[in-house]
Amino acid sequence: MEFQELKDFVARHDNIEVRVITHAGSHFYQIEVEDSEGRRHMITRRGKPGLFRSLDDVYLELKRAGIHRAYLVQQVPHDEMIGHEAHYHDPLTSRMPLVF
Repeated sequence: MEFQELKDFVARHDNIEVRVITHAGSHFYQIEVEDSEGRRHMITRRGKPGLFRSLDDVYLELKRAGIHRAYLVQQVPHDEMIGHEAHYHDPLTSRMPLVF
């Protein structure tokens, strides 16, 4: 999903979860949106992954789209090495609420 589509998507879907994903040891952030049917949409720019260098940049883009809540998710190298998907739905260990 392109950034231009994000604002329209948010207006049409009322039950979404927005995740700001970072990889351990990385200084880049990506945005993922999950709709009520469980479909995940990575936010892209001109067909390439939308990467941000700071959380402030992420906040600005999400505010422009009308989003005021998201979760910060840090993927753990151990999960990546053994081929496991990140555990996004375990609120105590893998995600931190962001409100802006």
